[in-house]
Parts: sequence; structure tokens; C-alpha cells
Amino acid sequence: MIKHKEQRVAVFIDVQNLYYSARHLFSTHVDFGRVVKDGVADRKLVRAIAYVVRTEGEDEKPFLEALQSRGLETKERELQIFYGGNKKADWDVGITIDCVRICDLVDVVILVSGDGDFVPLVEYLKQRGRQVEVMAFRKTTSTKLFEIADIFTDLAEPQFLITQRGKNKSRKK
Repeated sequence: MIKHKEQRVAVFIDVQNLYYSARHLFSTHVDFGRVVKDGVADRKLVRAIAYVVRTEGEDEKPFLEALQSRGLETKERELQIFYGGNKKADWDVGITIDCVRICDLVDVVILVSGDGDFVPLVEYLKQRGRQVEVMAFRKTTSTKLFEIADIFTDLAEPQFLITQRGKNKSRKK
């Protein structure tokens, strides 16, 4: 697949998916600003949305402000806690609806998630003639999602990871 500067791009970030993958795999965080910059790659950014789940505290406020300072629109949803303590926190349907709504206005959709629930969405977008790029951690990405993406970027590369202090984390491969 070709990336050229005239392509119109929309980026959709499943924050919870990446947050837990980065924490589990590397005990660190994702540099979402770098993800968008590298994903867009000097093409025309139409929209970049980060989908976030709020918890009961105010812990997310600095994180949300950091996302917004990097030019990301944020959409927030409350963490659902069910009787018995089960919790649900996903944006799959919201991300899917937003992708479908914008797909006629862009040439490229960048899905920043490794969740296999997005396979039907990617198939739909490709049938509509859109280039679909997936950015996620390969170790935690659905094999089917990896296979159907036009371009896959593994976020395990050091430039996409940050330490608690906000500096890029370098590590040996």
C-alpha cells in the first residue's frame, strides 16, 4: 500500500486496549502523540479521536489534557460496574459507528487497536474502497485483524513507548 501526502486520514484510538497491552507487555505507556504523528505520516489529518473510559476518580484528568494537547479529540464513557462487581469498559460500537460515519470523507482509516472485534469493521471499510491501517502491539493483536490490515504498524517499537517521566523508553530487541 502507498502512503501519499494527498490522502485524507482519520485516526481512531482504542485507548483501553493500548493502555493494558503496554502495561502488560512492557510495564509502560503509549506515546499517543507519536502514534498519530507516525500513523498520519505527513498526510492530511481529517480527525483523530481517542476513546477513553472514565473511572470514579479524577485520575484521568491529566491524561485527557495530555491527549488534547497533542491535538486529539477525546470521547469519554463511564466505566460500567455491574451487580457482583463485573466491569465493562469498551468503545467497540462507538468506534465502529464513527468509522462508518466518516468513511466517505477520508481515503484512509487508521485503527489503533488490536481487538479482533474490529475485523468486520475493517472488512466493511475495505469493501468501501478505504485503505485501512492498524497500529497495535503485534503480540496482543488478533491474527485475523493483523492479516486483513492493509498496513500494520507494531507499537512495540521504542519510539511509541514512554516512561512514567514522559521520556522515550529505549530497550534492546
